[in-house]
Amino acid sequence: MNKKLGLVARAKAGDSEAFQMLMHQEKANLYKMAFVYTRNEEDALEVFQETVYKALISISTVKDDQYFTTWLTRILINTAIAYLAKKRKVISLNKDMIENMRDTEGVRLEERIDLLEAMEELEEKYVTVLLLRFYKDYSVKQIAALLDCPEGTVKTNIHRGLALLRKKLKGEYFDERKNSCL
Repeated sequence: MNKKLGLVARAKAGDSEAFQMLMHQEKANLYKMAFVYTRNEEDALEVFQETVYKALISISTVKDDQYFTTWLTRILINTAIAYLAKKRKVISLNKDMIENMRDTEGVRLEERIDLLEAMEELEEKYVTVLLLRFYKDYSVKQIAALLDCPEGTVKTNIHRGLALLRKKLKGEYFDERKNSCL
């Protein structure tokens, strides 16, 4: 962690090599998050590149070095949402999406496809909080800070998003934690 904080400080001071090392550390997570939003490789790469560019030109605005990843994730989310709004296209399941999902451990491909299809039908606010909570493992407090909204709103959106997913999946999958169907 101290090494990363040092890289952030150097990057803020204008060290392009430090910025490159930070982007190298973050690239896999950024690409995966961009892919979840755009659902195709070309668009995910476009969002990723735009995010890196925006981060490069505004790196000096990072207020607290320890929240660099949060700052970068916020840029990515805003970039992805703006990109999708600009494109205004229907997102459909395609071969690239299925291939990129294969690296998820412990979940059958059919289940992942069903989940992605169900998430496509959710409003953006639910998708965002669910991705941050369960994909990026952010706490409610971190999500609230990232999205600049009250913690109660985040909790409500997580709860409603999960309820909608359960309804869309219609009890097809067994929830082992509750010993019941979703």
